[in-house]
Amino acid sequence: MRTPRTPSYRLHKPSGKAVVTLNGHDHYLGTHGTPESRAAYDKLISAWLANGRRPTRRHNAEPTIDDGPTLAEVVVLFLKHAERYYVKNGKQTHEVHGFRTALRPIVDLFAELPAADFSPTALRRCREWLADGDLCRTYLNKQVNRIRHAFRWAVGQELVAPDVLAKLREVEGLKKGRTEDGIRAREKEAVRPVEDTVVEATLPHLPRQLAAMVRLQLLTGMRPGEVTAMRTCDVDRTGRVWIYTPSSHKTEHHDQNRSVPIGPVAQDILRPFLRADPNAFLFSPREVEEERRAKARAARKTPLTPSQRARTPKSRPKRTPGEHYTTSSYYRAINRACDRAFPPPTELRCLEPAEERARQLKSWHKAHRWHPNQLRHAFATRVRSEFGLEEAQVSLGHKKADVTQIYAERNAALAMKVAGEIG
Repeated sequence: MRTPRTPSYRLHKPSGKAVVTLNGHDHYLGTHGTPESRAAYDKLISAWLANGRRPTRRHNAEPTIDDGPTLAEVVVLFLKHAERYYVKNGKQTHEVHGFRTALRPIVDLFAELPAADFSPTALRRCREWLADGDLCRTYLNKQVNRIRHAFRWAVGQELVAPDVLAKLREVEGLKKGRTEDGIRAREKEAVRPVEDTVVEATLPHLPRQLAAMVRLQLLTGMRPGEVTAMRTCDVDRTGRVWIYTPSSHKTEHHDQNRSVPIGPVAQDILRPFLRADPNAFLFSPREVEEERRAKARAARKTPLTPSQRARTPKSRPKRTPGEHYTTSSYYRAINRACDRAFPPPTELRCLEPAEERARQLKSWHKAHRWHPNQLRHAFATRVRSEFGLEEAQVSLGHKKADVTQIYAERNAALAMKVAGEIG
């Protein structure tokens, strides 16, 4: 009878560690080629053979070998913490999803590696794994920082030693225009303010509620999440200028207050949507849907059939309109309006082959669509050019002026004026 082969001592290239696979599980032994890793291999194999080629516990065949928690275990513990910690208004924030995607390469590449052995080389390998997903450079750096954040939490929980985190901090972020580790991540396109003419061309294709939201953003510089969540009770109407205080906003966890002044023109836009119920949301998708159906019924040219008259609404429909718009549904509604306002030319829609037509149509829509954040940029640019940087900073609710610089486009007309006067 043929004797089963003894598992071999191997190099795990991404981490530089020695590894042996027993019963389908990888066991890391330390730096490859060192006497210590060879001794750990001999000890592990001896215990495994003595136990009838079975491990004596789930991860290590030798009970005396204890390298601490594996990376998979640390990731699971951290994600449980993130699900409890990153909560706003009873709901998990997008940060939880961000951590899940950032930590995925650790589980995919190094699940059984002891967390104490996670090195800068392994972190760079995780970055390469993430870069394959066509992430932009800034977001790729953000994901690497999330990995470091998870290890900082693990240090605080005494799951790994502080020197592991210290080594990971030595991995620099990717620089613009530089190639590192064979990675050339694409640059994120800057958010530009949308032109007033483009907005005006889009407004007729939006329901009145969404058109009012767009106009309010242009006049106040509100964030999309702030305008979608407006309620009557959040608007102080005692003064000449109304004050809207969002019940929840982006920077509330930093103990920052947020109030949005609403001037006379914006008040006229807002007034028809104020509710008798102070806690009801001003802009309701349910109301939009009811008005759309009523308009369709009024425009109907053929009478209803008996079966249509007898039809009753579903008691438990799969999808129902929400109480208020989300940033995602607001974004999608504007995209649909842009597609109606700027339809692609006929020759583009008839282009062959189908793959090329799809590519050209995608490019057309990308060039002719705008999104709610561009309204905030347009407001910032206008305030800065007419009043100054400090006024733009206060109006946008920014704590630092350098954040406002990102939103407010530099006024080229002012630069031209200076150049003309000084020669």
